[in-house]
Amino acid sequence: MKEAISPMDYAGEILKALPGGILLTAKADGQVNPMTIGWGTIGIEWGKPIFTVFVREGRHTRLLLDKNPEFTINVPMEGTDKKILGFCGSQSGRDMDKIAALGLHLEEPEAISVPGIRELPLTLECKVIYRQAQDLSAIPQALQERYYPQNVSGNAADANADIHIAYYGEIVSAYILR
Repeated sequence: MKEAISPMDYAGEILKALPGGILLTAKADGQVNPMTIGWGTIGIEWGKPIFTVFVREGRHTRLLLDKNPEFTINVPMEGTDKKILGFCGSQSGRDMDKIAALGLHLEEPEAISVPGIRELPLTLECKVIYRQAQDLSAIPQALQERYYPQNVSGNAADANADIHIAYYGEIVSAYILR
């Protein structure tokens, strides 16, 4: 059963879960792809509830978001299997169907085309209303060296040469699966 929620009532729980990982799920060309993220923020911009995600240029998820500018944020709650987050953060959707590999269950969306993931019951449905690539020259040198070193592979998880693209998603529906 879906229980509609106000996303701002759960902002604290969402932000608390973020450093340990939450899922950003995108869908395009018939493929649903969840990716673990640890960077993001929830707030109000332009008078709208917004969840902003940061996706590196070279990620498969970026290609899906650029084709279909909608996503879900799937937040773990008590009892969520941490292996889901580890797997979705270390495998690429270019190479496999993560939903099938993990045996995850999709939840029909309320307002967008991207489903939620039942195993991560707190879900935000978002429509991208703005996107902005980072300007590497505007990022302090110490952060560039830590997160964007130019002498490493584009496949490194924590630090690679790819900049992030910020996707500002208007939260158009939010619910918890009970």
